[in-house]
Amino acid sequence: MDTVIEVKNLTYQYSAGNKALDSLSLTVSRGERVAVVGPNGAGKSTFILHLNGILNGEGHIKIMGMTVEKVNLPKIRQKVGVVFQDPDHQLFSPTVFEDVAFGPINMGFSEKEVKDRVSEALGKVGMAGSEWRPPHHLSFGEKRRVCIASVLSMSPEILVLDEPSSSLDPRSRRELINLLKGFDITLIIATHDLEMTLELCKRTVVIDRGAVIVDGDIREILGDESLMLKHGLEVPHSIKFTHSHTHDHRRDEELHFHSHYHPHPEIHEHKERL
Repeated sequence: MDTVIEVKNLTYQYSAGNKALDSLSLTVSRGERVAVVGPNGAGKSTFILHLNGILNGEGHIKIMGMTVEKVNLPKIRQKVGVVFQDPDHQLFSPTVFEDVAFGPINMGFSEKEVKDRVSEALGKVGMAGSEWRPPHHLSFGEKRRVCIASVLSMSPEILVLDEPSSSLDPRSRRELINLLKGFDITLIIATHDLEMTLELCKRTVVIDRGAVIVDGDIREILGDESLMLKHGLEVPHSIKFTHSHTHDHRRDEELHFHSHYHPHPEIHEHKERL
């Protein structure tokens, strides 16, 4: 599979001297859906903000073969769309249309193409007809959808989301999950919502203290209770339930076997002779 993200020895230190990323390395192939998980302060958000050059640490990052550096940022930001945790950090225009149109306008598209892209992007996130609504009049879930639309309007090949389900009510969270399931795109999700990642991703990367702790099959990793506890996480309830159900099923089978097992009379006779 094509490698679309390549990160080698990425290190980033904040001005206070705290090292947020410590020689972090990983690769992502085209079409993968990867959950980046870890405790608060692990470096998840810092990591994803490097993927389109918002932050610039030491090390090497390539996006679809392009090094993340100033000369390549316009092209890279067309390829990598980042959705922030707080929609109010991403929506700044008087209308939804202007927010979603911002990217295509800066990419130099014609007025018609901009309108078409805005309409298509809003339709994909279930916000068609909201073009002229003020973003500050939207619900939190609607704002999150508009943020995603503002990224989709640039036709990215990689979608990166920082805590996408935070502050959403159950219905909005379910709608978001169903929305993301329908995207045929490389997906990187940094989140504490482990149940959501189980629905969306097959691979997870656990980050702690700025370094990759483990990288692999999501159910195997998130089901490892000792690993989860060691890094400030908890085994998702759905995995706990599956393990419990499997254990109960095996116990029931054993009880059924013993309650129905009656040795042949010859076996008893043989034992008595012994």
